[in-house]
Amino acid sequence: MSLFWLVIRQLAEIEAMAASKKIITRDEWEKKLNDVKIRKEDMNKLVMNFLVTEGYVEAAEKFRMESGTEPDIDLATITDRMAVKKAVQSGNVEDAIEKVNDLNPEILDTNPQLFFHLQQQRLIELIRNGKVEEALEFAQEELAPRGEENQSFLEELERTVALLAFEDVSNCPVGDLLDISQRLKTASEVNAAILTSQSHEKDPKLPSLLKMLLWAQNQLDEKAAYPRINDLSTAILEDSAV
Repeated sequence: MSLFWLVIRQLAEIEAMAASKKIITRDEWEKKLNDVKIRKEDMNKLVMNFLVTEGYVEAAEKFRMESGTEPDIDLATITDRMAVKKAVQSGNVEDAIEKVNDLNPEILDTNPQLFFHLQQQRLIELIRNGKVEEALEFAQEELAPRGEENQSFLEELERTVALLAFEDVSNCPVGDLLDISQRLKTASEVNAAILTSQSHEKDPKLPSLLKMLLWAQNQLDEKAAYPRINDLSTAILEDSAV
């Protein structure tokens, strides 16, 4: 049985046990938790999934050797994917586009929104570097035609070009486009597209399981007082105040 269904089954049992508000002692709770049997292989796959999806290639290789857990994609492709991500995060968008096309030309050919966002990021970098004339020419030749075909693209283009109207971008209502967070957002979108093209989940499973844990605790809080995990980084059970 997969780890996902083990969690679901355990949640169902907890829901049944907590049909009315009650107090669950630490001994009762720990016994219940210990009754859940999770295979080490499933835990290892969960760890490997996180390392691969997030791009920790060296850690993934070391974990593969230590645990014997094989990744579901070629680890060499992680290095290529991280090179694309790093290029976007550094503002080298042209280099990133070239690397994506080297990996798989169909990624951008079949994803017009992603290609537009990469071109938008190129425009942002030109504006950041004070290349006003080049930015205007690029916007007119590369982005405007796409804006004519897509209303949302046009709105994003207009918002980006508005940066040129302000000498002091710190007081600009669209100044957030120049924040590092915009680069990270675009890099994350590219990363997800590459993973999808490789038939791999675009998001790691571990955060989803942790969100499920928090959701389950919130649901159970309405029906019982029990030792709960308040800090996911330590996973220490803390007694609830009755």
